[in-house]
Amino acid sequence: MPTFDTGHLFLTFLSPIKHGSTSDPTGAIVSHEQLVRATLGLLPTALQSPATQKIGENSPFARNRMTHLCRMFVLEDAVFNGRNPVDAICESLQGKDPINPQRVDRLNCAYLVFCADVDAVMDEGESLPEVLDTALQARARDAYLRKLWTTMEPELRLIYGNCTGFDGVDSGASFAAYMAKCQIETTMPFNDYWISQPELSNLPTKPMLVAAAIPAAITLLGLIGGIFGMDKMFLLGWLTGWSAWGSFFWGGLVTAAVVYGLYRYVLANGQKPMPPAKYGDLPSVLKSLYLQQHFANFVIDQQGRDADTLHADFGDFLKQHRPGNKMAPSQAPGVISIDAAGGVIEG
Repeated sequence: MPTFDTGHLFLTFLSPIKHGSTSDPTGAIVSHEQLVRATLGLLPTALQSPATQKIGENSPFARNRMTHLCRMFVLEDAVFNGRNPVDAICESLQGKDPINPQRVDRLNCAYLVFCADVDAVMDEGESLPEVLDTALQARARDAYLRKLWTTMEPELRLIYGNCTGFDGVDSGASFAAYMAKCQIETTMPFNDYWISQPELSNLPTKPMLVAAAIPAAITLLGLIGGIFGMDKMFLLGWLTGWSAWGSFFWGGLVTAAVVYGLYRYVLANGQKPMPPAKYGDLPSVLKSLYLQQHFANFVIDQQGRDADTLHADFGDFLKQHRPGNKMAPSQAPGVISIDAAGGVIEG
């Protein structure tokens, strides 16, 4: 389930942009695609650099604590990756001319693409799940989309109002239903919040080898017995009632079935989601950044203090910043530091 991994949902939505024209806020006639691009261009980014901190207007996606990363852009058409490679000899034998152009995939309209890495939870601050079936994935996705509608409805209306099928959306539930129809599978998620080696399930290689080796050995013995006319080799014929060639035939079938079953088992094991990091949810990440900065300042301020003072001040530090409470006080989403405007969520 590539869309779900490490306790996160990696969401990808493609919403078709309307054909035709409309008017922008100035009254000028523009295409819906132009208006989407202009709206996205005016959307504030996070306060993630000294330059953006001076602007003081944070990204609307920072109004919730479920969105780790996100991106919105307009996809005009599919990228041409070049001709599909073919075998020139085989093409010639089939009478095909390799110079003739191949079919090129094209989109029937421009699409608004929205990609997001979010906590796979029903509400902010919940623990990340290790496993989510398809139904629970859909519930977690819809919970996130409803939260998005609650926190940035005006911006979503401006953007998605230019997309086909959005006209009837008027609530968080209908927005989630609309986006569900636009979702495609994410095939290459990326997440790296582990502070230690993740616990992975190893394949039982020894039992797997034994399971394949036993029928393979019977097949080999049957082959040898059949070639040399040794039907009673190692009492195989007496015990099974089969001839050597029969042992070879049935052993080969069982070996093939076992190898195929092991192959499917390995593929299924590879499809299992990676486990979530212990502190991989966004509230924990923000709390870690908050504590890191405050503790660095604390260490600097405590230089040269005596043991009793250091002990008392550290107790005050714990009471004030509450490391056990990941929700507050904490660093706000979308800011580069606690010193940015609105950079702290007070408890």
